[in-house]
This record gives sequence, structure tokens and C-alpha cells, in this order.
Amino acid sequence: MTDAASRPSRRRDRDATRAALLDAARLRFSRHGFDGTGVREIAADVGVDPALISRYFGSKEKLYAEAVRVDVLPGLAANPNRPLVHIADQLLREVVFGEWKEFDGEHPLLVMLRSSGRPAVREQLREQVCDDYLEDFAERLEGDDAALRAELIGALLLGMGVMRSVVESPALGNASYEETRALVAGLVHTLTRARS
Repeated sequence: MTDAASRPSRRRDRDATRAALLDAARLRFSRHGFDGTGVREIAADVGVDPALISRYFGSKEKLYAEAVRVDVLPGLAANPNRPLVHIADQLLREVVFGEWKEFDGEHPLLVMLRSSGRPAVREQLREQVCDDYLEDFAERLEGDDAALRAELIGALLLGMGVMRSVVESPALGNASYEETRALVAGLVHTLTRARS
């Protein structure tokens, strides 16, 4: 077998190992947070040498950043005229009530909250929430306090996620998406109206 013939196989193995490490990291970070997770444990879950984490990701911090990074939901903001209350409803369904199996059932934003005592994680969380979501929310609103109202909508949704999965509050924890959506829509609709 020539070197040229063996390269694609090694590339596939590298890609598969890298993907497996990301999958293992997502579960570990979801269950134990950044500080409670070691690179040796992640590597052991995949059955590889821990040195591969440094080779493929550079550091545990970079592995974490990539593992919990999730892009804005596809099509969420594609239509600039889509009402914010509809966007909030989609986020309620997919983020707050969604089952993110690769993250042990929680949305990655909530996973990051578990490790938000670390400045780098806090900054990544701020970037994902503020730059990926709330900046678009504010652009859809009118009035001098558009950014504040956008952040209040974000706080409502993120807070609901925390209450359901971290606090495990009884009423919200047992409520369904269908039971909450009209109430959330009413709150979001109120926040979308500019004060005169």
C-alpha cells in the first residue's frame, strides 16, 4: 500500500476521532462542567491517548469552546420581517423545551451556565447570547430602549431554561411547551411594543 493510498483512511480516522472526542466532551461538560471534567476522562471515553486532545484542539479550553458552540438555529432570523414573538416561540420550543441528546438533554447555553464562573466561558456565553440572538432582536424592535427590551426577552427565555433544568422548579419543570407558549407570547408581545 502506498502512502498516497493510505492518506484518505488516516484522514477519515482523524476526522472520526475528532468527532468522537467532541461528542464525549459534550456529554462530560454537560454533566460535570468545565472544572469537573478532565481531558483524560474524555480521551478514555473514546479510547484514545489524551495527547490527541492537544493535537486536535490545542487545549481543554479550545475543546470546550468548540464542543459547546452551537450556531443560531437555521432560518431563525432569515426573514427580517418575521415577528419577534414567532422567533421567541421557536426558541422556547427548541432551546427551553428541546431535548439536546448530545448535551445530555440540555441546550448548550445552559451547559455553559454551569461553568460560567470561568471568565472565558462567561465571555463565550455573552458572545453567543448577545451577538447571535439579542443583537438581531434589538434590530427588530423600535424605540430608544430596544436593546434593553431585547435583553429582557433573552433573560425570560434563558431564565426559563435555568428554572426548568438547573433549579428544577416544580410548576415550570412539569409544564409543557404548549402550556407555556401563550403566556410567553404575551410577555414577549408586551416587550416588543415601544414605549411612547
